[in-house]
Amino acid sequence: MINHDQDKDGVLDLDDIVEGARREVRAKTCYRNAYYQGGYPPEGEGVCTDLIWRAWQNAGYDFKAVLDADIKRNLRNYPRVNGRPEPDIDFRRVPNQMAFFKKHARSLTTEIKPGDPENLKQWQGGDVVVYGPPCEHIGIVSDQRRPDGVPLLIHNAGPRAAEEDRLLGWPSKITGHFRFPAGEQEIHAGS
Repeated sequence: MINHDQDKDGVLDLDDIVEGARREVRAKTCYRNAYYQGGYPPEGEGVCTDLIWRAWQNAGYDFKAVLDADIKRNLRNYPRVNGRPEPDIDFRRVPNQMAFFKKHARSLTTEIKPGDPENLKQWQGGDVVVYGPPCEHIGIVSDQRRPDGVPLLIHNAGPRAAEEDRLLGWPSKITGHFRFPAGEQEIHAGS
């Protein structure tokens, strides 16, 4: 368990991230894939990647600023940028978020074994899960579980953000499972 509280509100980051993701569910954020000047979609709409930065925002992180700064410093690590950063959209792309988490978060197992407590304890609320092609997707692992111990998934795949039993039910393979921060660290746009 990571004992970090970025926003110093007395709630650990992973719990803040789960709560931030649940706010998207309660707000019934509609799935809408569009380009927005300035980068941020209006409240009440977005895609799977928007749920991630909004959940992080609830924990005290400015995900867009951090990712934009990392892209600028490490352009070669972000193939989806194609050598030309575009801050209005880069932070809203699954491959860019995946590249960021590979570098800055603790990488964990991508295997889920229903009913296996040793395996399932590796899947904690607030973790990030990434699905690869052909249906790239990203979501937050819930702290709620099925009777066999498999966590629910908090995500936005349309028509609205949802917390549901989809961790094992997405049409693509899990290609990433991450916990942030990777240790007792703080990350800022300038670091």
